[in-house]
Amino acid sequence: MATSAVVLATSGVGNALVSGLDDGVRRVDPFSGMTDRPNAAGGLNFLVVGVDQRDQLSKATRQKYRLGGGSCDCTDTLMLVHLSEDRQRMSVVSIPRDSYVKLPDHRDDGTGKRHTAFPAKINSAYAHGGPHLTVRAVEAMTKVHIDHYLEVDFGSFMKTVDTLGGVDVCTVRPLKDTYAGLDLPAGTSRLNGAQALSYVRARHLDGASDFGRMQRQQRFLASVIDKATSSGVLMNPVKFNEVAKSLLKSVRADRGFGTAEMVALGEAMREFTPASSEFVSVPVANGDYRVPALGSTVKWDTARAERLFDALRDDRPLAEHKKKEKKDRGGKDAATRAVPVDIPPGSIRVQVENGTAHAGLGHKADTALREVGFSTTGIPRNAREKDLERTVITYDPRWNRSVRTLAAALPGAELEQEKGRGPSMKVTVGTDFRAARAVRVAEPLPTAGTDKSGKGFQAVTGDEVTCG
Repeated sequence: MATSAVVLATSGVGNALVSGLDDGVRRVDPFSGMTDRPNAAGGLNFLVVGVDQRDQLSKATRQKYRLGGGSCDCTDTLMLVHLSEDRQRMSVVSIPRDSYVKLPDHRDDGTGKRHTAFPAKINSAYAHGGPHLTVRAVEAMTKVHIDHYLEVDFGSFMKTVDTLGGVDVCTVRPLKDTYAGLDLPAGTSRLNGAQALSYVRARHLDGASDFGRMQRQQRFLASVIDKATSSGVLMNPVKFNEVAKSLLKSVRADRGFGTAEMVALGEAMREFTPASSEFVSVPVANGDYRVPALGSTVKWDTARAERLFDALRDDRPLAEHKKKEKKDRGGKDAATRAVPVDIPPGSIRVQVENGTAHAGLGHKADTALREVGFSTTGIPRNAREKDLERTVITYDPRWNRSVRTLAAALPGAELEQEKGRGPSMKVTVGTDFRAARAVRVAEPLPTAGTDKSGKGFQAVTGDEVTCG
């Protein structure tokens, strides 16, 4: 997934550099002999496949990163990626790996036996018929013509993230999944390749299971695009050549994705930002659709899914792309530099006290907190202390989620528990106080059945989900 995103984002700085690089790409022919395909339309469509292949990793590596035993030889991730005709927009559609499908007639890659169509989960198409059957199954379900195929395995995913120097992810609460080896604190963390693999594969964080997993994959992909386009890789020929050589050896791609295509895509996407991308999951009617011999599968909402793929075929935006706001000195939009939090600041009552000898500092802090959304009393007090160096937040431990929102607005403040205090929090301002940092409620990505847009599906842009 990350590898494919960076291959797209860094696929061209000029013929002189790219020529010959695609010689290292492992090739596959997923379109051979295919007939009765959907008509090609505006833009380009990539099927991005993350495969559960870990055989190239040593036993020690698999144990260290909680990757289990042998490969299932199935697709761990399926994404349909659409690049608009004008190359100004990238749409990413996540396909649940347990989606119920009738696999088309095919010859089994393992046994050579011929099969008529039969019910299955879409991630098993790879095991039965490799990339060829996977493409056929996705095209049959979506009626979207796939132009290119990109395949990534566990090893190449980790290598990609490490080549980029790590990727930042942010979370409003700690994430821990012992099965996947994931243990992240609340806030922003820079993940290396192994940590990133745990982050996008974890399935035991909450009841959302695969749907929560797809949301994290979408957030991570937005962060990868942010890192690739903002780190100077595209503008630095030497760095680009180093990254490109490493990444292009880490994927399998169709034979049609060659030097000319890489150059054209890279040149077109050099102005990309996270706001240029949009993310959505296939609308679902039943997330626990029981099928004999298959168990629990995911049944699509046919009508809503059809509207989604109609928009993709028509090259229409899936999300509302807001006009760019004025940027601050650091180049960040006001909305994106706000720290994501769990509890809205307006629901948090704050009493400010001045713990220093600096007259007016309490009033300054009260005003600053009110301006970023907190419900301050508006009447700061003088604390007993007059020599406090570090700002202190006093709170009732029963409001431990709310205090994280306040602490995000006052980075570096010391937390002090006071049982029985109730919901009102006290901020005793120290000489370290400079300003209150803006916060924003981190809305969850739309789930597969969410629809507030009236379109039949709900999509978000990448800048809405990357770290501030």
